[in-house]
Amino acid sequence: MGQLIAACIAFVGTHFLLSHPLRAPLVARFGERGFLGLYSLVAFATLGWMAAAYRGAPATAPWWPVGDGLWAVVTAVMLIASVLLMGSLIGNPALPDPGGAAKPVPAARGVFAITRHPMMWAFALWGLCHIAVYPLLANVVLAGSIIVLALAGAALQDRKKEALEPERWRAWEAQTSFWPFAAVTAGRTRLGGFRPHDWAGGVLIWLAATWAHGPLAGWAAGIWRWI
Repeated sequence: MGQLIAACIAFVGTHFLLSHPLRAPLVARFGERGFLGLYSLVAFATLGWMAAAYRGAPATAPWWPVGDGLWAVVTAVMLIASVLLMGSLIGNPALPDPGGAAKPVPAARGVFAITRHPMMWAFALWGLCHIAVYPLLANVVLAGSIIVLALAGAALQDRKKEALEPERWRAWEAQTSFWPFAAVTAGRTRLGGFRPHDWAGGVLIWLAATWAHGPLAGWAAGIWRWI
């Protein structure tokens, strides 16, 4: 378990260090491509360590019983997470433009009306769902690390964007929210405007990922538990 905790700290910690305080000096030294190569190498190395440590962690008793009712809730939440993830891949102002051009501030529609960090919340919901239905200590440590990385990373991204693009990012923050549905509730935006790939891609990845639990993990997940 100590190996897993150390690996999770390394995975999360190096992401934060390389994304924020170390990014500028490393880009100055190695260039943007060199930095991205180093970032990817560290990410894959620490992810591999985390996966190996998780497989070797001792088995523990579950913290609570898991029945079909909880599975049904988690299955529905994972569909929402899948839609958030797929919707975040196109038209996301947080993603850099390949040509280096500044993107105009779009209207907050679809998944961005729910939260300005749909990708990060997709990962956080993934972590919460996996803790809910597999409440073993090793899984709580691993999934909890993903939740911390996603939500703390989203908050730090806001801070960095405010410093780098104050006008543009604050205009985006004015019509969106960190917390899901907060901007809709406050009346700063309206829920709607989902694109076909948001739903189609979300449903497809939801079906594929939950089906893959069978051959990869040895137990059924999602709707495949009842089919």
